[in-house]
Amino acid sequence: MTTLILALIAGSVVGLALGGLGGGGSMLAIPALIYLLRFSPSQATTASLLIVAATSLTGLIAHARAGRVRWRTGTMFATAGLPAAAAAGAVSVKLPGALLTVAFALLAGLAAGRMLIPGAATVPSAAAGLGKATAAGAGLGAVTGLLGVGGGFLAVPALVSVLAFPMGEAIGTSLLVISANALAALLPRLGGTGAVGWAIVGPFTGTAVLGAWGGERWVKRISGRTLQKVFGITLLAIAALMLIDALH
Repeated sequence: MTTLILALIAGSVVGLALGGLGGGGSMLAIPALIYLLRFSPSQATTASLLIVAATSLTGLIAHARAGRVRWRTGTMFATAGLPAAAAAGAVSVKLPGALLTVAFALLAGLAAGRMLIPGAATVPSAAAGLGKATAAGAGLGAVTGLLGVGGGFLAVPALVSVLAFPMGEAIGTSLLVISANALAALLPRLGGTGAVGWAIVGPFTGTAVLGAWGGERWVKRISGRTLQKVFGITLLAIAALMLIDALH
């Protein structure tokens, strides 16, 4: 199978994940870029930010048109996380990689459990205040900064379990958070984007954008509980693979 075909397939899967589940794009994009498309880790990180930023913005527009984005709460959620992410990122570089991988896998497993166990992912609607949004956003920023991931797969459970968002609105609003995080992380890297393989990143991004539109339409046809199960199973699979890799 040629590299271009692999890029097109991988891009469509990443897009469907971001558009349909509101997260998981960078978790899928980086391994695909490294193991399937033979990018170096530094190239894969920059390319992933480009792909995830473009795809998340596309998915955000689609969900916004359908009225599934809570702009005020989502903006506070995203903004609150940026300083915490920067501070936690400075600490992260001093910790062993295996420790961070295990911590992330355990956290992903915990989030999956909250999505899969009936009743565990809901709280009274009064919890959806701006103070809760700010606290949850800062916590998410700290975790994502420490563990070096985009955060969408954590944003959706946080919006559902902490802020009592319906699943569809959690997915749409999480794309606002992902877009902000990806663009903020991408800006310092813009000077070095010449090293990115645009012949591969371009088609990858194109199919990812198309997949995001398809994923957004998929949300309309599936119940919130079913989406929670899909998301939870995805998180469990990611957690298991990361634990195996860290302990290998």
